[in-house]
Amino acid sequence: MTAVLFDFSGTLFRIESTESWLRAALDGAGLRLAAPELTRTAEALRRAGALPGGAPPLRVPEELAEVWEVRDESPTLHRAAYTGLSRQVPLPHGLHDALYERHMSPSAWSPYADAAEVLSALRGRGIAVGVVSNIGWDLRPVFRAHGLDRYVDTYVLSYEHGIRKPDPRLFGLACAALGRTLMVGDDRRADGGAAALGCGVHFVDHLPVTERPAGLRPVLDLIP
Repeated sequence: MTAVLFDFSGTLFRIESTESWLRAALDGAGLRLAAPELTRTAEALRRAGALPGGAPPLRVPEELAEVWEVRDESPTLHRAAYTGLSRQVPLPHGLHDALYERHMSPSAWSPYADAAEVLSALRGRGIAVGVVSNIGWDLRPVFRAHGLDRYVDTYVLSYEHGIRKPDPRLFGLACAALGRTLMVGDDRRADGGAAALGCGVHFVDHLPVTERPAGLRPVLDLIP
């Protein structure tokens, strides 16, 4: 094993709660909602699946079904899909775009407690690290802001290649750069696509940061 590939959301990092996301966007726009309305609106956004990296939508509206399936293939599609979902919830003018912008902010993301420890240990063993993510925007600033970029040798992002997991071609780009790999992710369908190339696959639970303090550490036992 010469390298380990990691998924981003739900594996190395976790997005903030829907209520925190909404509150930050409101603050940035100079807007306020009373506490009960804030709670109700956040719950409506959660059910709509409007927060990228958060809970999936309970139902994708028919008019968004096509763009939803390919949302991670370009920034335009990603924005259209998620702002389309947020627009299912009545909000003050302009807030849908503010919400989308907020979720790309490094402060909206928290690394799992053991992420730095595990990435540093892999670097110490001479194991290369790649990040393979279905995403519609550049996540590198998130890694830089949290001090984890120094451990990552390559990023393979769906929107940069027009290919999304579980397509083996996306994993193949990382394998070509880094060699024989183990893929670590939280989505058995998407991240499991690496197995088609003969990669090992290890899954972690997609849990809040406070509920998964050491979920990445078993990866170190899988690497010689």
